[in-house]
Amino acid sequence: MLVALSLGLLGCLAANQSIHAQTETTEPLVVTGEEVPSAYGATPGFSRSRFSNLVNAYVLPPGAVYAGLIYEGDALHFNRPDHTFTQEVEIGLPYRFGVAFENGVETFRGRTQDRSFSIEARYALADWNKIPLNPTLFVEGKFGIGDILHDEGPPAAAGPGEAQAFLAQHKPLPDAIEVRLLLAQDFSENIEWAANGFCEQEVGGDRGREIGFAQSLMFPIILPQERLKVGAEMQFTSFTDVGLRQPGESPSFRVVIGPTIAWKPSKNTRLDVSPLFGVTRDSPAASVFVVFSMLFGGSEREQAEAPASTRNR
Repeated sequence: MLVALSLGLLGCLAANQSIHAQTETTEPLVVTGEEVPSAYGATPGFSRSRFSNLVNAYVLPPGAVYAGLIYEGDALHFNRPDHTFTQEVEIGLPYRFGVAFENGVETFRGRTQDRSFSIEARYALADWNKIPLNPTLFVEGKFGIGDILHDEGPPAAAGPGEAQAFLAQHKPLPDAIEVRLLLAQDFSENIEWAANGFCEQEVGGDRGREIGFAQSLMFPIILPQERLKVGAEMQFTSFTDVGLRQPGESPSFRVVIGPTIAWKPSKNTRLDVSPLFGVTRDSPAASVFVVFSMLFGGSEREQAEAPASTRNR
């Protein structure tokens, strides 16, 4: 009787210990990792291909697909507003490579045309935070489809019918090659920065050349999980063509600067809006950028290392 009672007591204790152990092992875990697959250890803000409306940063995770609809509206000092709509698709490849395709449609003075098609490639030199500022190389080939609808800057002579006369010339858009150096870094849990230096050279027409840089500073501190970011961005561009490269001629300098905001309705979608304002004579009075993007796929198993970010997102 005593033996049976002892065995029963030991059984109750064992069962209670087992239940307690199961309770400990099945407690809910709070995961503070990435919402989307990390690109080689990069934080979410640098794993989406486009850091802000003016700036690209780093690369996509392998297998990820980024799709964006981009609107740019320029209020020109010397002409009617110009509207450009661009469709962009980028695919993340292994070994820190990526490829992208873009198609642009332009509307100006009541005329709408298929403007250009481009193919892009980028390569990150190392996994995230292995090299300061995480340099990434970018090359783009642009193929002109439509016509040049207006000059890059103010026309040489102002006349009431000059804009229509320019349109009537049907000057074809030349092809071009662009190279960029992409830099990006997060300096704390609440500061993200990226910059692009670029050079675009037309290979036909008046052989126009654009050299400049753009940078953006973002603060993901408004809502959890980076659902809302605010910041500022700017772009400087120097444009010359065959005529402007003659002795005594000055390049066209354009600078736009202003605020930017990024809102994520869901973990895979994002809306960016940037109202920027020109500060030089050749700049647009204002440039408004709106980008709606979606990010699909991407496999953590193909990453070189686990995500480095430990922010409470």
